[in-house]
Amino acid sequence: MSVMEVNIEPVPGTFRPIRLKADRHNRCCGQRFWCIKDIFGLICAIMTWSLLLYAEFVVVYVILQFDGIFTWYNAINMVIFQLLAFLAVSSHIRTMLSDPGAVPRGNATRENIQRMGLREGSVTFKCPKCCCIKPERAHHCSVCQRCIRKMDHHCPWVNNCVGENNQKFFVLFTFYIAVISIHALFLAINHFLLCIHTEWKECSLYTPPSTVVLLLFLVFEAVLFAIFTAVMFGSQIVAIWNDETGIESLKKEEARWVRKSKWKSVEAVFGRFGVQWFSPFTPPPLPCKDEPYMYSV
Repeated sequence: MSVMEVNIEPVPGTFRPIRLKADRHNRCCGQRFWCIKDIFGLICAIMTWSLLLYAEFVVVYVILQFDGIFTWYNAINMVIFQLLAFLAVSSHIRTMLSDPGAVPRGNATRENIQRMGLREGSVTFKCPKCCCIKPERAHHCSVCQRCIRKMDHHCPWVNNCVGENNQKFFVLFTFYIAVISIHALFLAINHFLLCIHTEWKECSLYTPPSTVVLLLFLVFEAVLFAIFTAVMFGSQIVAIWNDETGIESLKKEEARWVRKSKWKSVEAVFGRFGVQWFSPFTPPPLPCKDEPYMYSV
């Protein structure tokens, strides 16, 4: 971060909002979606979907295979698992394709500084890497090649930064993956015990060795994902509750910003309490754009 002293003539009158030319960096599909073209991140995202597909296959075709027989146990668990899978995938896609809060690149120009209404001798911050006016609590991401407002961290599993605009979706992703992993673990262990106490041909369409291998791999995957995402979910909730991002905590930055109250900090990410808290289709509360030059359009 570099400090930039503004030496301009005083600007009379009040600041008038402006619209900057659309920043098309990190955009895809006709500029409709945010998209980070990082090979490692794309591989991690594909791995995430592949593991979810594997869990879907084992749960549906090995554990809950109806085989022409209807049971309430199978039906209820099928509905629960499919709902959780749908919400987890939706949260992942929303996290990956949402602008995390990128500051327009190259906006540290004399014209923009004048429109900010700054006076002669004022001091502001400029990012030397993407040449943007750096707002408070923003950090530069070397993968996204942008400064991100309230950046928490860059997560390769969603191939995106977690910041002001998509933190809600990331929290929901970790929550639903943790819950669906625990559910899959319960189903796998229960089915394995069932197979031990009955004939294998009655509890699986596959041979005993194949069934054991499929169930063991699902158990390993479920335990690993449950622990990892539960830890991530907990760390995100603590960060939101304390109004301190992961980077700020790691760097032990002194809080120069005015901290929100615990509940206000939660509402800043999820909005007012309601069912929409748990929906990946309800966007987070829009930040107050008092400084429109800090936002991509």
